[in-house]
Amino acid sequence: MEPTDKKQRTINNNSGQRNHKQFGKWLCMVVAGLFLLFIARFAYIAVIKDVKNHDLAAAAQQRYTQSRIIPAQRGNIYDADGNVLARDTSKYTVYAVLDKNEKSVKGKPLYVTNKKRTARILAHYLDMPEKKVYKILTPKKKLYQVQFGTAGSNISVSKMEEIKAQKLPGINFIKTPARQYPEGEFARQLLGSTAVKTNKKTGQSRLVGQIGLESYFNKQLSGKDGYKKSQNDVYGYRLSDSPQAGKSAKNGDNVTLTLNNNVQHQLENLVTSADKSTKPASITAVVMEAKTGKIVAATQRPTMNSKNPSWTNALIQDTYEPGSTMKVMALASAIDSGHFNPNGTYKSGTWEMEGGKITDWNTSGWGNITFKEAFYRSSNVGFAHIEQNMGAKTWMKYLKSFGFLKPTKVYGMSGESSGTTTFRGVLEQANTSFGQGITVNTMQMMQAFSAVANNGKMMRPYIVDKVTNSQNKTVKNVHPKQVGKPISAASAKETRKYMEGVIYNKVGTGQLYKVKGYRIAGKTGTAQIGGANGYEQGSNNYIYSFVGLAPAKNPKYIIYITMRKPTTSNGPAEKTISSITTPIIKTLLDKQTTRSTKQQGVTRVPNVVGASAKSAQNQLNGKHLQVTVLGDGKKVKKQSIAPGTDSMINNRIILVTNGKVKMPNISGWSQSDVSQLTQMLNLKLDSSGSGFVKSQSIKENTEVRSGQQLKVNFEEK
Repeated sequence: MEPTDKKQRTINNNSGQRNHKQFGKWLCMVVAGLFLLFIARFAYIAVIKDVKNHDLAAAAQQRYTQSRIIPAQRGNIYDADGNVLARDTSKYTVYAVLDKNEKSVKGKPLYVTNKKRTARILAHYLDMPEKKVYKILTPKKKLYQVQFGTAGSNISVSKMEEIKAQKLPGINFIKTPARQYPEGEFARQLLGSTAVKTNKKTGQSRLVGQIGLESYFNKQLSGKDGYKKSQNDVYGYRLSDSPQAGKSAKNGDNVTLTLNNNVQHQLENLVTSADKSTKPASITAVVMEAKTGKIVAATQRPTMNSKNPSWTNALIQDTYEPGSTMKVMALASAIDSGHFNPNGTYKSGTWEMEGGKITDWNTSGWGNITFKEAFYRSSNVGFAHIEQNMGAKTWMKYLKSFGFLKPTKVYGMSGESSGTTTFRGVLEQANTSFGQGITVNTMQMMQAFSAVANNGKMMRPYIVDKVTNSQNKTVKNVHPKQVGKPISAASAKETRKYMEGVIYNKVGTGQLYKVKGYRIAGKTGTAQIGGANGYEQGSNNYIYSFVGLAPAKNPKYIIYITMRKPTTSNGPAEKTISSITTPIIKTLLDKQTTRSTKQQGVTRVPNVVGASAKSAQNQLNGKHLQVTVLGDGKKVKKQSIAPGTDSMINNRIILVTNGKVKMPNISGWSQSDVSQLTQMLNLKLDSSGSGFVKSQSIKENTEVRSGQQLKVNFEEK
């Protein structure tokens, strides 16, 4: 039995060995097959560079390609003299890192180490109490970093650099794009504003216009961002043999306005003074060339920085009932249509019609007076008769011809309100002849006034002179545009003759608007303010206004002022408004006379900037100019009258040197001279009265600081 068993076991072992060999062969074949399959797959991927429709070459290039956005610079806005009114800058937000784990590679602390010292220094720069800064730096909860609210935001470049110079550990800054307006409140609602918007996909922040010209020209001002691409290694370094690709940024276009820098500053100062003295709900003021429609200066109150700021362009977005300045167009229409009899008479005071009553501002009236006198006295009853004589259909035809009830489409001004009127019934139709029952905007009034000033040719107001690209190539020029001829030249001249009577006739309402040395034409206005429950009641709840055409015979300029609801008394409203119009008109006409005269008494002003103060003074005295030198420096830094300008002899010219400036004695100076002084020294003018300086708040020989307030009282000689 034993031999048999032994043999059997031997046979079984041989069979097991064969099975193991067979398995090994199959395993080798499977491994070899998989290996060949992997080689084939890798070869396919290496040659074709595609996996499940994913382009591996493109993916690799994308992974190691760095793309950087090149932001376009937003275009500038300039005044007519080339001064920058709006430009790009940067603002900064300061923050403090508190986490003590933040350290440099060398172990240097990148967090706030000395909170008391940091609080003391930051308090000085952020205009915050030191205790408040320290409290922010020591929060109850554990925080990585903290900020300092509005006080720590919108920090200028210069202030950021001052804080950086203190080398405070843990104090860092976030940079954001911003817009700078170097001239301050200079026509700010016209210029508008911007806001920072961040692209969620790219994280790129850029400025976007919100209102005003910034909004209207946002696309042109913004330009187009560029980009730059390069291939990098795994560590982020650019490969030396990799090509750079991309597209250059296209900087935004620049916009040049028609605003005259000197006139605008003078207007801003005068309107600010009127605003402070009477505290009205609002003021608008516009100066325009009569023959072209070019706006020389324009402003409004409240501003964006007022206690109750306004964020709209009141010159085109606000509508109101204009009151008696509308009588200019009513008179012109009646003359043009042959329905005005200057010597015809009527009974003034009150007139009952169609169940209502029309009253004059003097409800007792002046008895029976002529229609010519009705215009001088600004009689509502008289103009109701004039409208009735014309007929409602004829009057409405003229209203539309003068451009009312439809947009003016001033280039650069958006959101225009066109105005409305119900014009139903005899009473409401008559009311529109003296500016009640119809609403208008300021640009519509300026456009209509131009027809009277420009012998019937009505000019569209314009405030944008041109748009240029970043290479200074003109993209668009804006030219004067006649938009109608509602009345004849003869009718316009006759209307102006009666407007002179408003100023110079003994019964005229505009006697306070006389300008020494010149004859002007004008019209006063007082309008009730309409509301949901009828007209507002109260002695000051009116819109007071004045339009002046200067000079009367051949107007070069139109000035139009409105003042709504003055709350403090500074004499009659006419006195306040004339404190704006009189010096502006005199300044403009003085310059006009200087430009046009060829006779003796005119001198060409040389360039003395950079010359020694003594040499400059001698040179200008030789030109028969009154020279006032400010500052104890040796070199002239600025001169008040531009080089190459023609000036009347004996005019004042102010020179500022590079030294400390002390206040001169300005007793007897004109309003124009004072305006030039405040511009040269960057002073805030607060004036009262009209004529020549009687008193000044900054005493003679007192050192003057930029931004200081100068109070001046003017008085007629």
